[in-house]
Amino acid sequence: MKYSFLFFLGMSLLWTSCTAEKDVWITMQTDKGDLELILYDDAPEHKANFIKLAESGAYDNTIFHRVIEDFMIQGGDVNLKEDTEKIEYTVPAEINERLIHRKGALAAARMGDQVNPKKESSGCQFYIIHGQKYTANEIERMDRNQMISALSRGFQQLLRKEGNDDIKEQLRALQSAGDREGINDLVIASKELIEKEVGDVNIKSMNELQKTVYSQEAGSPHLDGDYSVFGQVINGFETIDAIATVETARMDKPIEDVKIQKIIVEKRKRSDINDQLREKGYPLLGSEDE
Repeated sequence: MKYSFLFFLGMSLLWTSCTAEKDVWITMQTDKGDLELILYDDAPEHKANFIKLAESGAYDNTIFHRVIEDFMIQGGDVNLKEDTEKIEYTVPAEINERLIHRKGALAAARMGDQVNPKKESSGCQFYIIHGQKYTANEIERMDRNQMISALSRGFQQLLRKEGNDDIKEQLRALQSAGDREGINDLVIASKELIEKEVGDVNIKSMNELQKTVYSQEAGSPHLDGDYSVFGQVINGFETIDAIATVETARMDKPIEDVKIQKIIVEKRKRSDINDQLREKGYPLLGSEDE
C-alpha cells in the first residue's frame, strides 16, 4: 500500500511538472552584448513568425542596419544576407494599446501608410526602442499637437463652407499678425463646430499608462497605435545603449557593422517569466494581466 501511494505521488508530481505552462525566452547575442526578451501573446502572428525565423537561423549574422540614438535600433533584414531565401511576405497588424513603445519594446518595422494603409508588418525586420524621457510639459505639448493635426483637415473644410464668418475673420487677423499659436488655439476652439458640421474627429491622445511610462522611462510615444509591438527586452538595456550610440553614416547605418550573431529560443515556466515582468512593471504574458 505504501509503495502504491509513493508511486502515485511520484507520477502525480511528474505529470504536474510536465504540464506546467511554459513560454519562450529569447536571448539575442550581439557584438555589443546580449539582449534577453519575451514575446507577447497579444501579437500571436508576430510571435510565431519571430520564433520561426529565429529557430531556423535566419537571423544569424544579420546586422542592425539603421540606428538612431534616443529613438531605436533596427535590424533583422535577412534579405541583406547573401545566398538566403528572400522574405517578401507581410504580417497583419496586431496593435494593442497595452503594448507601447517604452524602452526595450520589440516591434515590427513596416512600409509607410501611403503604400500600406493596413499597417502590415515586414516579414522579418524589427526594431528595439532606445527612446528618451519626456517632461509633463512635453507630453502636454505632444497631445496638443496631435489634436491640432487631427482637427486641421476638418478646420479647412469648415472654412470652405458658407457662413462661419466670425472664424474666418479671426483667422485672417491671426495670419496678418503672424500668430501661429493663436491660429492653433483657434483650430482647437473650433473642435465642437468641426464635429458638428464636418464629422467626428479621431484625436489620439496619451492615456494614463503612456503619460506615466514616458515621464518615468525612455520611449518613443509617437509610434504608439501605428506599429505592432510584440515583445519586450527584460535584461540587457546597457546593450541597447551601446548599439544606439555607435557612430553612423548615411541613412543611419553604423560605420562598423553591429551583428546579431545568434538568437536562442528556449522554454521557461510562464509563471517565472511573469514574476520578472511583474517586478519590472511590464504587462504580463497572456491576453490580460493576471
